[in-house]
Amino acid sequence: MNYETIASTTAKKNPVGKKNKIIYWIFTGLLAALMTFSGIANAMVTPESVALFQHLGYPVYISAFLGIAKLLGVVAILVPRFPRLKEWAYAGFTFDITGALYSSISSGDPASGWAMLFIGYIIIFGSYFYYHKINR
Repeated sequence: MNYETIASTTAKKNPVGKKNKIIYWIFTGLLAALMTFSGIANAMVTPESVALFQHLGYPVYISAFLGIAKLLGVVAILVPRFPRLKEWAYAGFTFDITGALYSSISSGDPASGWAMLFIGYIIIFGSYFYYHKINR
């Protein structure tokens, strides 16, 4: 067997390209950063997060719970293996963004206040899509 045969056989066994892995890690890194910063602010119950939760009509104690849940979700997304746990983390992040969107719209915030949440959806979808693309 020559080098070209080995290389083509390896390429057929592993159709996942380097490009897909790079795109996955870009989306996942952005998702991890978004949820980590948000999770830390919520878990520490910062004055900004307290003001936001009060504006949306939620009790302040929810902030710490959501913050810890986000941080655990980030760990689940970044740690290798545990595919079912990753699915739950992606679902949790989607529920979090959806709840934030619904709450923002319901509290009467203008579109400029909640339109940025769609970036969160794009990041979650990109990470989720490429996670499944590289783990077929």
